[in-house]
Amino acid sequence: MRPHRPTRTPRYIWQLPDWPNLTYDAAALAAPLARVHRAQGQLMGRMAELGMTQREQATLQVLTQEVVKTSEIEGERLNLDAVRSSIARRLGLDIGALAPSDRHVDGVVDVVLDATRNFDHALSAERLFGWHAALFPTGYSGRVRITVAAWRTDASGPMEVVSGPVGREKVHFTAPPASTLPAQTEAFFTWFETAPVGDALIKAGLAHLWLVTLHPFDDGNGRISRGVGDMALARAEGSSQRFYSFSAQIQRERKDYYDQLEATQKGSLDVTPWLSWFLACLLRAVQGADGLLGGVLIKTQFWQRWAGTPMNARQTLVLNTVLDGMEGKLTNAKWAAIGKCSADTALRDINDLLARGVLSKLEGGGRSTGYLLVK
Repeated sequence: MRPHRPTRTPRYIWQLPDWPNLTYDAAALAAPLARVHRAQGQLMGRMAELGMTQREQATLQVLTQEVVKTSEIEGERLNLDAVRSSIARRLGLDIGALAPSDRHVDGVVDVVLDATRNFDHALSAERLFGWHAALFPTGYSGRVRITVAAWRTDASGPMEVVSGPVGREKVHFTAPPASTLPAQTEAFFTWFETAPVGDALIKAGLAHLWLVTLHPFDDGNGRISRGVGDMALARAEGSSQRFYSFSAQIQRERKDYYDQLEATQKGSLDVTPWLSWFLACLLRAVQGADGLLGGVLIKTQFWQRWAGTPMNARQTLVLNTVLDGMEGKLTNAKWAAIGKCSADTALRDINDLLARGVLSKLEGGGRSTGYLLVK
């Protein structure tokens, strides 16, 4: 995303006379809303049957996905272990060895946690400025200096969302003038802190759309808008615990997400199509939590089965890493890297667990021999 001077002035919803009075067809959204609420209730019912430790593990995995995927939507890849360790530190969870602290990762984690854990705190300019400063701790986006912890100034021209090579850019969206942001954001905060008229999930969808339309910062608008949307979802659910990742689902549907936003920006103030897509995507996110829940249950059942088997700290660490979804097969080299030990020590650990029946050997041999957990 980069600002440059537009060659024409397209008509966007923020330019319409009645902006920001967004409207929608409540009757058309009644059935999608009912499906989301039913799925949320079923998920919460399943989670209520789990113990506190299992719910904490589920929360850790969901928040890790949320942080990684909200950045990935913008084309930025964060280190999964660094994200998981950062969240565990902040939640006081014991996950064994922690990855080194990363200031940039910590900043994204802080935004997501503040939005979901402190959902009942008022949203304000200062709070969003804090989020923005956390996302850009160096004052740079890549190698470009940006205005941090303040509304954009449009010093280089109107803010535009563009794609394509220089000289052949395609303008997807032009944001409102920077001079209007103080008044427009204040109107947004007042609306956000007012009790919702109708279903609170609708308010979450409107909040996401409204803030991304304002595009109030030089960069990070997508992540902050999704953070505000997550905050509204937490308010709608009345819970700081989240057992599904909306950003992970948006990442899976990234092209459709951007297409929906662009079409809505160039449409009318009746945003029923956007809300219909938002609720359908949310439903898929909630239903997709079954996979995550299954992983938590498998991990719990694994440790219940082997509770009486003595293991050293390295063995516990590596097995937890595998259970948490490690990519690729487990090899002696990976064991040594995760356990921070020599290849010989790793092999002794592995042979011990093979003898006890905790691990089984995959077909093949040599240095690339793989091992599986006996679940």
